[in-house]
Formats: sequence, C-alpha cells, structure tokens
Amino acid sequence: MNNRREVVKNLLVGTTGLLISDKLFSKMKMNNEQMSGWKGNIHHSACRWCFSDIELEPLCKNFNQLGIKAMDLVGPKDWPILKKYNLDSSMCNGAEISLTEGFADKKYHEILIKNYTEHIDLVAKAGYKNLICFSGSRRGMDDETGWKNCVEGLQKLMPIAEKKGVTLVMELLNSKLNHKDYMCDRTWWGAELCKRLGSENFKLLFDIYHMQIDEGDIIQNIRDFHPYINHYHTAGVPGRHEIDATQELNYPAIMKAILATGFDGYVAQEFIPTKKDQMKALKECVSICDI
Repeated sequence: MNNRREVVKNLLVGTTGLLISDKLFSKMKMNNEQMSGWKGNIHHSACRWCFSDIELEPLCKNFNQLGIKAMDLVGPKDWPILKKYNLDSSMCNGAEISLTEGFADKKYHEILIKNYTEHIDLVAKAGYKNLICFSGSRRGMDDETGWKNCVEGLQKLMPIAEKKGVTLVMELLNSKLNHKDYMCDRTWWGAELCKRLGSENFKLLFDIYHMQIDEGDIIQNIRDFHPYINHYHTAGVPGRHEIDATQELNYPAIMKAILATGFDGYVAQEFIPTKKDQMKALKECVSICDI
C-alpha cells in the first residue's frame, strides 16, 4: 500500500513538488484547430447550407478532420448530431419566418416573439449562445419606422435573452443583388438599432460578402462598428464563391483587422463551392483566413 501511494504521488507531483492544476492541464490539451495546424487566432466555422448535398453526419466528420470546430445555421433537430462530433452550433437558426418577414414589420411580431421565446430557451438548454434574426423587407418604410418597429418587437425578447445568456444576432444582407428591399443592409443601420436596444444580447452578423456589395469600405466599417458585431461570414466577391485570387477582397487583411478589434467569436465560411472537392475548397478558404 505504501508503494502504491508513492507511485500515485509521483504521478501527481512534479519534480518541483507542485500538483498539476486544472488550469495547467487545460493548457496541455490540444483543440481541433491546433491538431490540424490552425494557428488558433481565428475561430473557424462554416455554414451548413453551403454543403447541403453532403449528409450532415459525413459533413461533421469532415469538419472534425479539417479541425473546424463549429457549424453555422443549424437548427434544434440537428444539434444532437453536432454534439456527437463535438461541434459547436456557432449561429443557431430556426426561429425566423423568412429573410423577408422580419422585425421591421409589426404584422410579424406576434409569431416572431412566440418563435424566438421558444428558441431562446432551446438554445440556452443546448449550451449554445447565438440565435440569428432578420429585419425583413423595407416595404416602403423609412429608416425611422423600421428602427421603431424592430425595437418594439425585439425589446420584448431582450429580458428573456439576457436571462438565458443568449444573443440575438441580426444579419446584415445586401439589398442591391441578393436580397432586394432588405432593410438592415448597412452596418450603420444595424449599429443604430443596437444602440437603441441598448443590450449586450443584441448584436450584428457582419457578412463581408454582403457588405462589400452594398457599402464597401470593409476594414474601416469593422473598425468603426466592431462593438456591435458578434459574428462574421465570408464569401468571394463577385459571385459568392471561394475566397481565392479570382475575387476582389483581401481576406488576410480583413482577418487582421478583425483580430485587431479584440474579436474572439467565430468567422464562418459561407461561400457556394464551385470546385468538385468541396472539402478541399473549404480547407483552402479556411487557410486563407487563418492568420
């Protein structure tokens, strides 16, 4: 028994006589990104819908192999599969009606408040943090009316989100090409909504592709409005395909600007693959952003 105690003691105590603490042990553990050679400065994710022709479980296995630790835009019914593969649901969805029917129009408030109240609880119970939302279409409304309507609806949800530790994240979408008449189509517009709500549990999803189309000046807008940004999406401009040398954005420079703001959330790839080997394309795009 004495010998057994000595063996256990020697396993637990280093040459300096200090016990290995939980903190030290956690530092010794390697996460998926480090195991795959990612630098760990950017937390990488990718959107489910971009790879919709791949079944979810094989896609999760591919994410594990690539060292991508999260998946965007996955709803409650698929969360058990993500958990099986130790993937975070980095931007949850499923509470929205559509991209056009959002908080800017009061006629949708009743169903939206019901949906989001239920989903905030589901997100919290699953241990996730972010739930996407949308302004919807403008439908002739001026900015002030849109802000007031959004505030009126979202204010009813903020106490619930704050209590549950869930952040509602409104996506910035371009209204020029892909989502004509979408209201929250400029960073300054979304930032003003954040200011009026005055809650740390309401932020913006800065979609780099969409904002390049509608306003440009990506790096300066990130610098100016970063306190209101919770999440980023990527894609090449023009075309919304891979972020390679065929498109106009300098993604390494953009990633450096994001890191300079102190951002520690997720950057999710949201390009439509053109290459036959979609996972190779995904790895290449993540590599470009891994600064």
